[in-house]
Amino acid sequence: MRAFFLLLAFVGLAVPWYFNVVYFLAGGSVMPDVFWRDAFANPLTTGITLDVYLAAVAFSVWVAADRSLGAWRWAWIAACFGISLAFAMPLYLAYRLRAGATS
Repeated sequence: MRAFFLLLAFVGLAVPWYFNVVYFLAGGSVMPDVFWRDAFANPLTTGITLDVYLAAVAFSVWVAADRSLGAWRWAWIAACFGISLAFAMPLYLAYRLRAGATS
């Protein structure tokens, strides 16, 4: 199961960032007025954007409450919003499944 989550984390890093690079090369931006306009460009992108951000908030609350991570829990949350939820969540799950992990 841990290997599956690590593979999924790799895919969750590569696939979204492929499309992010395509977006930026086509003139996209992280400037709020451009980014949010594009993220909510139509009902489909609005639904996907809200779905991902709501899931990211739920994941972040869970990780913030995970005291076993110590101060590193904030790195998981930063990775969630700074890299991608599709990367951070399976990597977190793989980490929690590591040999000798405590609950």
